[in-house]
Amino acid sequence: MQVRTKPLTILNDIRFFLLAFWLGAATFFSLVVAPSAFLVLRQFHLANANEIAGTIVTRTLSVINISGVFVSLLALVATLAIARRLGRSYLIQLALLIVIAVTTAVGQWFIAARMRAIRATLELPIDQIALDDPRRLAFANLHHYSVITLGIAMLAALIATVLIRLRPVS
Repeated sequence: MQVRTKPLTILNDIRFFLLAFWLGAATFFSLVVAPSAFLVLRQFHLANANEIAGTIVTRTLSVINISGVFVSLLALVATLAIARRLGRSYLIQLALLIVIAVTTAVGQWFIAARMRAIRATLELPIDQIALDDPRRLAFANLHHYSVITLGIAMLAALIATVLIRLRPVS
């Protein structure tokens, strides 16, 4: 007996796997990679351990953010292709995918870019700059916004993957 898979079902599965893969990578980055980089390097008692860890985390976060933009845009195109089959959840899924695209783009090309620019102007590693220095305060605020934007993108991806699985395309 030959099983025929409908193209729309395949497209829906692709959307699910793209988002689930990205969400897994973002979660692994947030819960394992970033904290581990700082913890491990601090154990060596290097004067610039946080600077090195920050550089590793910045590079890895770039991959997460840029892939978030591309994955969400691919999923958005696929969602548009199967729109008639999604019913009422169509608009919610579109909104969630747009949220992922916007937050990861803002995280990469606005927040992280500004953080890199601040680090480039410093004559010392960030953790050797005075706590009340305006550049360090700005950096800390940007870091806070970076965490928030990635968290929003991850929450949107989680909700979108659940919706995709709850509302299979027939």
